[in-house]
Amino acid sequence: MSDSENNNTNNAMNTNSHGTGARHPRFPLIAADLGADALEQQVLAGWRAENLFARTLVARDGAKPYVFFEGPPTANGRPGIHHVFARTVKDLFCRHRAMQGHLVLRKAGWDTHGLPVEIEVEKELQRELQARLVAANGGDAEAATKEAANLGGKQLIEQLGVAEFNRRCRENVWKYRADWQAMSERIAYWLDYDHPYVTYENDYVESVWWALSTLHAKGLLTRGHKILPYCARCGTTLSSHEVAQGYEDVEDPSVFVAFELSDDAPEFGHGATAGERVNATARGLYDGNPKRQILVWTTTPWTLVSNVAVALHDDFDYVEVRRLNGDARTMILAESRLAGVFGGDWHDRWAVISRYRGSQLAGVHYTRPVQWLPVADVHGKIINERFVSADDGTGAVHMSPAFGADDYAAGQRHGLELLQPIGPDGHFKAEVPVVGGLWFKDADPVIEADLRERGILFKSQKYSHPYPHCWRCGTPLLYYARGSWFVRTTSFKDEMMSRNAQVNWNPAETGSGRFGEWLSNNVDWAISRDRYWGTPLPVWVNDEDATETVVIGSYADLAKHIGRELPADFDPHKPHIDTYTWSAASGTGTMRRVPEVIDAWFDSGSMPFAQWHYPFENHDKVAAQYPADFIAEGVDQTRGWFYSLLAIATAWVMRCPTTATVKPRRFGTSW
Repeated sequence: MSDSENNNTNNAMNTNSHGTGARHPRFPLIAADLGADALEQQVLAGWRAENLFARTLVARDGAKPYVFFEGPPTANGRPGIHHVFARTVKDLFCRHRAMQGHLVLRKAGWDTHGLPVEIEVEKELQRELQARLVAANGGDAEAATKEAANLGGKQLIEQLGVAEFNRRCRENVWKYRADWQAMSERIAYWLDYDHPYVTYENDYVESVWWALSTLHAKGLLTRGHKILPYCARCGTTLSSHEVAQGYEDVEDPSVFVAFELSDDAPEFGHGATAGERVNATARGLYDGNPKRQILVWTTTPWTLVSNVAVALHDDFDYVEVRRLNGDARTMILAESRLAGVFGGDWHDRWAVISRYRGSQLAGVHYTRPVQWLPVADVHGKIINERFVSADDGTGAVHMSPAFGADDYAAGQRHGLELLQPIGPDGHFKAEVPVVGGLWFKDADPVIEADLRERGILFKSQKYSHPYPHCWRCGTPLLYYARGSWFVRTTSFKDEMMSRNAQVNWNPAETGSGRFGEWLSNNVDWAISRDRYWGTPLPVWVNDEDATETVVIGSYADLAKHIGRELPADFDPHKPHIDTYTWSAASGTGTMRRVPEVIDAWFDSGSMPFAQWHYPFENHDKVAAQYPADFIAEGVDQTRGWFYSLLAIATAWVMRCPTTATVKPRRFGTSW
């Protein structure tokens, strides 16, 4: 103890009530042999007995607020040591501001919807099924495991029934709540667990519905058909910020495939220099009617089944080359990729016999590499697209409009056929020859073997690169043509970037780098999910005219449309909500809710107003407690909760019922 501390201790004495002049310590002395844990437990017990945290809130009632947003964990997973560190940082700032005289509410929150909960319940169902199968198979656990694996999560859920599945989800979400609260108390992290916001509660869901209806009224909530990242195991699409959280380094096949050109290809020798013509003629490289091919590179051989086009950059230089030994075929590829594909000494083995601009090859046809699907034309065609790069590969991009956003957009521009050989379960459809029934990734070696056998596989090697996986279950994602509901975040991207620039990020480079750069490449937020346990998308569509749509923004609005009061035990979740229908205003058809639920990140990003059941009550609370002065979360949340907070705020705060000047939101990251 320092001298000053000794003086303070000596000064903290009282004269006893009997006037004897004896002095006693204001605070009880600490036993010298009391261990750190026992001491802390003693302090915690005293705080608990005194209800100290609640008393500090009462003591600061009416003081200037210091607004802190608590990121909501999902309580069906245990807390970890990283949560201890993050919560220590949070408490440090909140406690300090409270000591300075601010009112710091510290409202706890629980994220209770979405795949984290569903996956845990699915695992329970899988274990229960395996136990039943083991009993039925006379104790053969291996056979039971194989049989159970044939039933996907959605099949098990549908067998159980959505009502029972969601009931289990509602229970499962609280599995480790006591652990979270005990951990928070043990590290002296003060949170108001008596008045938490819970994302599945009716009041919270109603506020989220209001936000969605507001977005729809502003033209920001729309339905579209796009290529979206899709998890076949979970049976649902993912948003771009979810995808950003799930990249894993993988080793995929890297194959170079030679597509045979049709007779409409330009003549031999086109564009070749005089020297190249002399050299090729002298070596007889224009002789023998060689098979003319364009060389294409892909790391997804499974997509070759649905190939319908090859894209070249219209402004790139392409060359046609032939082996000096007179090999009976030629290859066309980007000139800048010759060394990358054939090696630095390529000119010792190959000679240029023709030259083209990419624009000169547009419209040329070729034989599709895999002929397993019925198509209007067995020939594919060469098209020009500016997204083609010559940084790797061959400068010739194989196009499969059913997979990949660029491919799909190019297909729309050029009227390409969309061939979809893969079902929503991620397996090739049974009727597809050779690979029918295979998981899409498992088809790669089978297709590669077929290409090799037919002599069009030029070369194959392994390629290490990051590939997106489902951040919840770890399954490789498909980029799949799906219908979805979108928030048109691209329409206010500049405003989001402007708001982000006002944020006091710590460290600063997180906001300008990781988050800022990602914002600059913003795409529309796909918010609908083909799942069960989540906030139902409050969109009702005429079952006879899909253009007639109503987006419900409150329970009173729903009651008005159905023509009766909602029951006292009203549950806005599936399947109950789907029983509410009404006759379409147009006079034809019935209004029925669309089947999707929403992205759970939209739930958590709505907490600034939904935690107060705004706009249905608590306008004063929202005015005082929005926006936040301080948020501290893991750096991974830059593309999760931080993004959803910013996106919803930008779309909504434009009409925020607070002051005219929006305070900059401060994000702090801890990891």
